[in-house]
Amino acid sequence: MSRLRSTLVALVGATALALTGCASADPIELTSDTVVIDVRTAGEYAAGHLDGAVNLDLASGELAAEIPALDADDEYVVYCKSGNRSAQAMQLMEEAGLDVTDAGSVQQAADATGLPIVQ
Repeated sequence: MSRLRSTLVALVGATALALTGCASADPIELTSDTVVIDVRTAGEYAAGHLDGAVNLDLASGELAAEIPALDADDEYVVYCKSGNRSAQAMQLMEEAGLDVTDAGSVQQAADATGLPIVQ
């Protein structure tokens, strides 16, 4: 019974980590050089996004296509629906030499940045 319990505890912990992504619960300070990027689809963005966020869809390749045009002097905050796509976006952007923070899900991003979710 102890082995089964240990396995279940490990599985629940791994699932919780996967669902929360790599985003930090710490507050994210926004400056005049911070660009907030929503990497979800246009439909997801239209349903509710952070005020002032730019929509660059990761899945369609739009984000990858725009990375070369992003200003390396700016700071970037990315978010998505659950934190999975934002983690992927952060990796792509970091590989391009950009300063990027993964804010996780849209709600986690709203909580961390203080930006409202708008439609």
